[in-house]
Amino acid sequence: MIIDIYTHLFPKRYLADLVASSAGLGNLTARMNQVPEVSDLDARFREMDRHGDYRQIIALPHPVLEEVATPEVAARLARLANDEMAEICRAHPDRFPAFVATIALNDVESAVAEIDRAVNDLGARGIQIYTNVAGRPLDLPEFEPVFAAMARHDLPIWLHPARTAAMTDYAGEAKSRFEMWWCFGWPYETSVAVSRLILSGLLDRYPRLKLITHHLGGMIPFFDGRVGPGMAYLGSRTADEDYSGMIATLKRPHLEYFRKLHADTAMFGGTSGFPSGFDFFGAEQIVFASDAPFGPIDASIEALARYPLSDSQRHAVMQGNAERLLGMTFT
Repeated sequence: MIIDIYTHLFPKRYLADLVASSAGLGNLTARMNQVPEVSDLDARFREMDRHGDYRQIIALPHPVLEEVATPEVAARLARLANDEMAEICRAHPDRFPAFVATIALNDVESAVAEIDRAVNDLGARGIQIYTNVAGRPLDLPEFEPVFAAMARHDLPIWLHPARTAAMTDYAGEAKSRFEMWWCFGWPYETSVAVSRLILSGLLDRYPRLKLITHHLGGMIPFFDGRVGPGMAYLGSRTADEDYSGMIATLKRPHLEYFRKLHADTAMFGGTSGFPSGFDFFGAEQIVFASDAPFGPIDASIEALARYPLSDSQRHAVMQGNAERLLGMTFT
């Protein structure tokens, strides 16, 4: 059995409301036409059937609600998305055993209420949030109630990178070019967001909190030397702020927090990152994901099949770790 823990789906009522009530959607319609499986269930099922006993955990794709809607509209859209995702899972439990709830962080009180409703009433098995909230960092104290709620529910947070062409490659340019904001900017976003959450002491305050980092942890595994011994000298490269005591405030060596993150295998079928990722996190912290329908299912499965794992490790990545994280049993 294959549990694909990170896939994207547009429920149709939600999509219609999003288009009607939101601004700044860019080329969303064109992208939809290029990838029909993101909203057409029949097309999606045909693709899924090619891969045997294969099931998807579903979450919304971009856009980020905080960037395209007012707090009131974003909260309404999140509720609609979660209602419709739950309906889809109930209608197709053998296809979609669970969904990841959507929240809008431009109204934190409403977001926490929606977490409780989605988990308790709709059966959501976690939430998806983005690496920044309309350009504001997740480690701000105002967002902590969301992390507290997820620690209370003992369910994971899917952390998806959020970066657009407006975040430039160089200070002298008006925008990022050649989609560098996506290719390299997204792994950077993931790495910075989780680093700042760790340094803020969040995982000391909520030690059971479960974070799933997209794309095998971004840059973190490959740069373990910079993250580990390099970051131990935090503050030595900064003159206008004093960071020198920050690492000492953590209850454990800082690299341990990074190694206890969870990471998915959504690498667009690439394999070069696997040795770093598996060495850094260990197979027990890694879950299979394809990023479908934007990422390739077949190449993602084949890439992992070629990577040397024991039978027990492979089962853990493909199914067992997802069962443990979501508190479910797949049969």
